[in-house]
Amino acid sequence: MTGAIIDDLVEGDRVEVTVGAPAHGGHCVARLGGPHGRVIFVRHALPGERVTAEITELHRGYLRADAVEIHEPSPDRVTPPCPYAHPGGCGGCDLQHASGEAQLRWKAEVVREQLVRLGGLDPEGIFVRVEPLPAKDPLLGWRTRVRYAIDAAGRPGLLQHRSHQVVPIDRCRIAHPAIQDLDVLAEEWPGVDAVQAVASTGGDVAVLGRPSGTAGPAHGDDLGEAPEGGSLVRLAGPAEVTEQAAGRAWRIPPQGFWQVHPQAADTLVTAVLEMLRPAAGETTWDLYGGAGLFAAAIAGRTGARVTVVESSPAGVAAARANLADLPHLDIVEARVETALSRRRVTGPVDLVVLDPPRAGAGARVVRAVAAARPRAVAYVACDPAALARDLKTFRAEGWRVEGVRAFDCFPMTQHVECVAHLTPA
Repeated sequence: MTGAIIDDLVEGDRVEVTVGAPAHGGHCVARLGGPHGRVIFVRHALPGERVTAEITELHRGYLRADAVEIHEPSPDRVTPPCPYAHPGGCGGCDLQHASGEAQLRWKAEVVREQLVRLGGLDPEGIFVRVEPLPAKDPLLGWRTRVRYAIDAAGRPGLLQHRSHQVVPIDRCRIAHPAIQDLDVLAEEWPGVDAVQAVASTGGDVAVLGRPSGTAGPAHGDDLGEAPEGGSLVRLAGPAEVTEQAAGRAWRIPPQGFWQVHPQAADTLVTAVLEMLRPAAGETTWDLYGGAGLFAAAIAGRTGARVTVVESSPAGVAAARANLADLPHLDIVEARVETALSRRRVTGPVDLVVLDPPRAGAGARVVRAVAAARPRAVAYVACDPAALARDLKTFRAEGWRVEGVRAFDCFPMTQHVECVAHLTPA
């Protein structure tokens, strides 16, 4: 048997384990040889199941594996609606083998564990419920931006979990129906190493490509909003697409960032407004502001100065074009950390929205926001671990976590969106 070896195990070996709690990353935790044995992270399993797991990776402190046989299934187990959602198949979905309610409980448990373990929050004082988004089908047909990888022969597909291996598919079941109707998967794509299909909430459809050699494809377990690195070129569809959110129509380039669930933008705006309760005359910083979604919603309530900080030129251009009717809006093109440290953004400020990328805001940004002493902060996060670390920094600066809401913006995957409400203690 070939593969890396640790002690007496090699990749491809099979072990029988009882699976424990879910962990951040789309897997459950098990231990080999008893409660103090080696940690093994098992995908395609559910808590409490007895499974045979095939080792896929060996590391000094832990192993990774796929559940390939289920001996004692959980009552939450269902047949995946996608034939590619299995060990060795597409890595885009983590939880197709779990019922819808089980997926919500899974994510709530992960968010709570991260907030307690990494954020230092009192487990007795934290209640987390993951809220589904309104949809005719809450689990399928929601994804408005789908990235397909292209193999060496020019054939499109999706990537295996933690791999660059392309899995050919006939269609993606979580993709928006307008994307499923495209013939992208029936064609060959010489000269590009990724194709992205976009179906906007305004009814536009576009296809983009990334020329070969500009960057390698990302692993098959990310959010897939846009191909990582390289330049996207428009292959079909309009140069701008229309998105509907916060009572406005937004014109953005199809390669620009936008929430991938059709209901996510409005859901998150509503949560932020309910937490901050903007009042007339209050000033606001919208940090990592993108096209200005939160800025527009808050400006309509306050009628006062709102400052958007965004580092992406495309995001800045979209904000300037879409928010030109707002008289008290300032747009700063800079990294948030730079804008705060070099005083390109100055106080006093009453409200702050933080919507950082998956890595989080980081300690320097959090400390700068805390030092500005706004009345309240709404922190929007797509990664509960990054959120937890930043909440710990806020608390060290004397701030209080008033509450955390979580939303299932990415059904069938392990990803979850959170919004935290913070106030100075």
